[in-house]
Parts: sequence; C-alpha cells; structure tokens
Amino acid sequence: MDREHTLKLLQKMIGEEKDFRPGQWEAIEAVAIKKQRALVVQRTGWGKSLVYFLATKLLREQGSGPTVLISPLLSLMRNQIEMAGRIGIRAFTINSANKEEWASIEEALAKDECDLMLISPERLNNEHFLKEVLPQISGRIGLFVVDEAHCISDWGHDFRPDYRRIVRIVQMLPKGVPVLGTTATANDRVVKDVQSQLGLELTVYRGSLARESLRLQNIRLSNQSERLAWLAENLPKFKGSGIIYCLTVADTERVTGWLKQKGFSVEAYHAGDDGNMDRPALEQAFLNNEIKILVATVALGMGFDKPDIDFVIHFQRPGSVVAYYQQVGRAGRAVEKSYGVLLSGAEDDEIQNYFIESAFPSTQVFLGILQELEKSEGLSLYEILARVNTSKSMAEKAIKILEVDGAVGQTFDKKVLYFRTPNPWVPETDRINRVLDLRRSELAQMQAYVDHPDCLMKFLLEALDDPNPSPCGRCANCQGKGFSASVPHELVIEAENYLKGTQVLIQPRKQWPVGLFPDQKRNIPIELQNAPGRSLCYYGDAGWGKIVQIGKYREGHFPDELVNAASHVIQNLWNPEPFPTWVTSIPSTRHPQLVPDFAARLAELLGIPYRSVFQRTSDAPEQKTMQNSTMQARNVVGTISIDPQIPSDAVLLIDDIIDSGWTLTMAGYLLKINGSGPVYPFTLAQATGRNTNG
Repeated sequence: MDREHTLKLLQKMIGEEKDFRPGQWEAIEAVAIKKQRALVVQRTGWGKSLVYFLATKLLREQGSGPTVLISPLLSLMRNQIEMAGRIGIRAFTINSANKEEWASIEEALAKDECDLMLISPERLNNEHFLKEVLPQISGRIGLFVVDEAHCISDWGHDFRPDYRRIVRIVQMLPKGVPVLGTTATANDRVVKDVQSQLGLELTVYRGSLARESLRLQNIRLSNQSERLAWLAENLPKFKGSGIIYCLTVADTERVTGWLKQKGFSVEAYHAGDDGNMDRPALEQAFLNNEIKILVATVALGMGFDKPDIDFVIHFQRPGSVVAYYQQVGRAGRAVEKSYGVLLSGAEDDEIQNYFIESAFPSTQVFLGILQELEKSEGLSLYEILARVNTSKSMAEKAIKILEVDGAVGQTFDKKVLYFRTPNPWVPETDRINRVLDLRRSELAQMQAYVDHPDCLMKFLLEALDDPNPSPCGRCANCQGKGFSASVPHELVIEAENYLKGTQVLIQPRKQWPVGLFPDQKRNIPIELQNAPGRSLCYYGDAGWGKIVQIGKYREGHFPDELVNAASHVIQNLWNPEPFPTWVTSIPSTRHPQLVPDFAARLAELLGIPYRSVFQRTSDAPEQKTMQNSTMQARNVVGTISIDPQIPSDAVLLIDDIIDSGWTLTMAGYLLKINGSGPVYPFTLAQATGRNTNG
C-alpha cells in the first residue's frame, strides 16, 4: 500500500504516466518507512529531490514533525518547491533575502503548519536562527536531509567548512530520526568519509552514473584564438541550447563578446563584480529558451536543472573528473542525443594550479588572524585585512574555518565583529597537505582523460567508482568520429584580431581602504578620482598578452607593435573626452626605463608631449606580493613623489600592468591635488591572478 500510495503522489507531482526510477522507492522506504539513515548517490537528473519530498509527505501523514533540508542551492530550488506544492507540501525557506517573511515562517513553525524547512548551511551559524528558530523544531524533526552531501567531505570536490556544523547536529538528533544525504558526485573515498561522519549505519543507495544520451569528445586547441574559431565554426551544428564553461570570469566575457560578434544568442554568467548581472533573470531566460547559450563559470553549478540542454562545451579543462562529470552532466537529461565537448588549452594547468594553491589559507594567515584578534576586543573583516597580508577571499575562508573549529566567534554591533575565543587551536597542516595532494592527483587524472584513447564515458565512470563501468559505444573514441579539430585559418586570424581589439576597462577606485588614512573620510572626492581608463589586454593571454609578458620579463623592452596597438585603442576605440594633452608614466626601481620608454614613444605617436613628473622615493616590495587593498595601497603611499609644477590639462597616465589599481589611484590623486586636469589611466595589461573564478 505504501508503494502504491507513494507512486500516486509521484504521478501527481511529475505526471500520470511516470513511474519510480530504479532505486527511488527503496530510498524513500528506507527513510520514511524504516526510519533509517541513507545516502543516495545518483546522477544529476535522476530525481533525488523526489525522494526527500515524497518521504516528507509520508512522514507528515504519519504525524512526524517537519523535514529540515540543508542545501547550498536554495535559489535554484524554485521549480522543485513548486512541484512539491502539488502534493500539499508547505515548504518555507529562511535566508538573508527574505527577512520580512521570518516572523510569519516562525509562526507557521509554531503552529506545525510547515512541512519542510529549507536552509543554507551558513544559516547554522546565524544567531537568530539558532536562538529563535531551531529550538522550535529541534525536538520534533521528522527527517533531516543533507543535499549535496559530498560537501561534508574534505575529499569532495566542493568541500564547505559550514557543512561541519551539520555533522554536529546529526550527532545530536534523537534516536530514530531518519537522515538522508543526496549527491551526484561522490566516489568511494567520499562515500566512506560521509558514512563516517553521518553514522556508519548509513545505507548507501548507489546507481549507475552513465548518461545514455551523452556523446563525449576531447579536442586539444592550445591557442585561445583557435578555440574561439572552433566555437564559431561548430556551434551552428548544434540544434538546441547549451552551456560553454570557462575557468575565469574574464574568459566568459571574452567568449561571449566574440560569439555575439558572430551573431549567436549568448550571455555571460558568473559571480564577478558586475553589479548589472541579474543571474536569476539569466537562468529564467535560458530555461525559457530566450537565450540559446550561456557562457558560464562554475557559478552555474550544482542544482541548475534545464532538461533539454543539447550541449556542454568546456573552453578550458576543469580541475577534476568529478567537477567535469557534474558540469557535462547538465546536458541530455531529457533529450535522446546530446554532446559534451572538452576543449583543452595551454593556460589550463596554470589556472588550475592557481586554484589549488589558493584552496586553503596558509598557516601564517590563520595564526596572523588569531594573533590580531587576541590583541583586540573585536575586529571587522576589513580591520583584519588592514593588519594581515592576505586577500579578502582567503581571510573569509580562514575565518570561516576558525569559526567552525570554535577558535573564533562573532558579534554584531552595527557591523560583524570577530573575536578570539578561549578555545585552543592548532593548524591541521597534515590534513590540508593531504587534500592538496589529492587535488594535484585529480588534476593529473584530468590531464590523462584529455588524451585517453579508449571510451571516455568508461574513464569517467571508473574514476567515479561506478559499480558497473562499461564502454558507452557513443563517444568520439568509441565511434571513431566526431567534430573536426581543424578550423579555417582565416577564422583563427579573425579571432586573434578580436582578442587584440578587445579593450579592457579600468574602473576608478572610489574609496580608500580601511585604516589607510585614519584621520580622513574613506570616500575619495570625485574631483580627485581618476577617470575610467583602459588596458590593452589581459596579461599573458592570446593576442597582445603574451607579447606584453615577453617584453616585460624576457626582452626588457616593449616592441613598436604594442605602441601602435595602444595608440589605436586610445585614438580610435576609446577616444577620451577631453583628449589628453600630455603623457606621464609610473616609475619603477626594478625596470627604470621600461615604462617611460614605452610612454615616450606612445606620446610621440599620439602627437603630444611626454613629461616625467614622478619619482620613486623608496623601494617597496613588488605590488603583486600585497594580498589585499589596504596592504596594496599602503605599499604605494610614501613611495612616489611628484613634481608640483605640472600642466593643468588632461593627462594620460601610463603603467605596464595593473593589478590592484592602487598605484594608478595614488598617482592620479597626486596629479589631481597638484592641479592636473582629468587623469586617464592606460596600461598594457591587466593581471588576472585574483578573482580568477566565480
């Protein structure tokens, strides 16, 4: 009766002709009928959310309390919640975006009118939630669900420190409360780790990860211009919509710009600093087929579900088989034939090694933060950054881990303040090194996948410890055919010219960092800010980027072709108004003639005079060794001086590479307070080391 009743509920949710997929009823029965602990490892699109929604319905019908669902994907669960509503499940979520609804949600909890409560793992560290919400349900939880359960494990490709708090709650649950973990990306190592944390009595329900509709192919095209040309040549061959994954925010923008230029319906999707990006609106437009292609970073990650995706193309190689399987698995969930094409480039390893090296804060960062907190009664994040030379993202990671470990607490007094608790803390160096070693071995495995001569799907399944890996018969290797790796030479030249013609915006800094000038306001007066500027390229990239790299570090001289390209951008593409009447440059103690020589030749080509008005007053560490805004700005303050006798007209301010932007900001500030007109920064390249992903 339970199975028949549950099947009717399933059909009410997703269609009268539907039936359980193999393993679905068994997982529902385990938690809803037998009240066991279960881990469901099934491919994306299999229907893991159906398991916990149907189990919730059955448990509520038996008189159990509400289900608590921990998920990092609340914003992507709108469709599933709507589906659950078809069988009367009343689902609520508490998050930072719906504070106005908290009171009514808490009232529903008190009246037992909530069937399912969705929260993010971060919410488990929220004071209001812990004091006001959790006590209402802690003794009567009917089912505890951990979505994306691989995040619990150090060995999971997307480990999250906040998930450690989940383990503590599971350990405190009354005996007999069923627990369900779900994931699509867990190999044997991760499964064993999750079992050890959620309880050895955790039963694993594991299905085949093979995707019958997916046709895989790998193509090596080291040069970015060749890969852009390949996309322009081959995208018209795909019938439906698709995703192109890139490793960096900058690449999503460049690929999108190129494809728009070639007439494709395409938008960029990432978690960068673009305040104009409405990601939910982009998701909806893509779901509605109003956009054919999304060019995305991993920001379009777990939980995004569009069943009719025809292709997933990787512009660069991901760092692990698990990450690749998850991303390519977005294709072909409800279509008979779909494609997963992996393009591999020369920059892949450099980017992935950067990700590995920045995966964990160093011991010095952990200890530096603790030492500064011990000296104070509480510091904000930005006050910590003013004292510890680490990036904002790395400081946030370190604080998160220290909070979860109980070494740091937080209070709120107009702003969040962190304080040192009495709890001892010792860095887990061995654990971190083991995880980093694993990441390196995963990278080596992914490198091997690119050149694998046999079945590509079988390679993935074996790497994921699938119970029954076998040749798919569909991938390019099995069939002996696929998309051509060759592209027309004229299209490659066009793509290279596109890369060379892409101007990169330099946004002016508008605030001084916390602690830089304690006696004055942080806002930089608008009349003392730089105007928006331009960079010729991204450092090291195809097009001009490699030439800049060679000129700076190998030749010690920037060639005339860079001078000509800069002149073209400034006069024909940018054309600032009012146009600069003179040129100056940022001096360097390490390469004293490199930038002035380039700037003087550029000034001559532009037909305006060059003036050397800056001097280095002291030798500071290289700016790239400074990890956050306060350190970067402080590294510049006091190291450059200016000749106060300068022209009052608009000026072109030249440097070779912009990293933090503080050298240009400080130089522009000095120019403005000494009477110059508008300051237009121009650099040959922008560094891409920070904020690479997202």
